Amino acid sequence: MNSLADDYTDGKGRHTRGWLFFDAECRFCTRLARWIAPILARRGVATAPLQDPRVGALLGLGQKELLRELRFLWSDGTQSGGADAVVAVAREIWWGRPLVWFSKLPGAMPMLHAGYCWVAARRSCTAAQCSVEVSPPR
Repeated sequence: MNSLADDYTDGKGRHTRGWLFFDAECRFCTRLARWIAPILARRGVATAPLQDPRVGALLGLGQKELLRELRFLWSDGTQSGGADAVVAVAREIWWGRPLVWFSKLPGAMPMLHAGYCWVAARRSCTAAQCSVEVSPPR
């Protein structure tokens, strides 16, 4: 069986520049991943579900930690999660640059982390119904 690390090439010798890993059990996450996948693919970034059994070993994370947040892995092994992963993806897309610029302002990343945590805690919720008990951001 090939590992995801082996899958950094596409069979034609081209290397994938990075991977975006998302929660495939979350409709919100899956919908966003399907939308952004072709955009990222044109830039050499692939997408894959966090539930792939090879991902935990590749990222060096346990199952509980693995599914906590979106993960972005560069081909050099550098990885980020949550709001940092969103900013990493934004760097790859020209219309995402305003988010990158905003992230560099003093105090912006704590706000982005809090916003990401808020959305992540409610990602399985439907419009008016949500049974998720949310703890305040750290």
